[in-house]
Amino acid sequence: MRLSSMADYAVVTMVAAARRCARGGDAPVNAGVLAEDARLPLPTVQKLVSRLVAAGLLTSQRGAGGGLALVRPAAEISLAQIVEAVEGPIALTACVEQGRHDCAMEEACAVRPHWADINATFRDTLAGVPLSRLVAQAAMEIAEVRAGL
Repeated sequence: MRLSSMADYAVVTMVAAARRCARGGDAPVNAGVLAEDARLPLPTVQKLVSRLVAAGLLTSQRGAGGGLALVRPAAEISLAQIVEAVEGPIALTACVEQGRHDCAMEEACAVRPHWADINATFRDTLAGVPLSRLVAQAAMEIAEVRAGL
């Protein structure tokens, strides 16, 4: 299974936002700066920011002194929350969704009863990875690159 590029970019954007917030206190940052830090096209970051704000992970303030900021500390935002903001509910299969009966094998499927547990385990794993861990890892990698120069 692979996450979409947009989910990957959302994580990168949130890491950039968290790093900026950590460096500048809680000063808001604009989407252009996030795009530059994340090395992503501005329209992509703007689209992601819209979804991340709607999901309650970022806050947006207009006007002078406005910008984007994390709603909660990075330690309280999980990888699962970021992915779900872009992808919707995390599940490896759709057949366990309520009211879904579009699989030809549903009646005789020996695996279907187990997918709910498998999906929950996968989501729990992503939920156990806080944004702060990703920020710390990114900082270490950047320091290693700079030390090698």
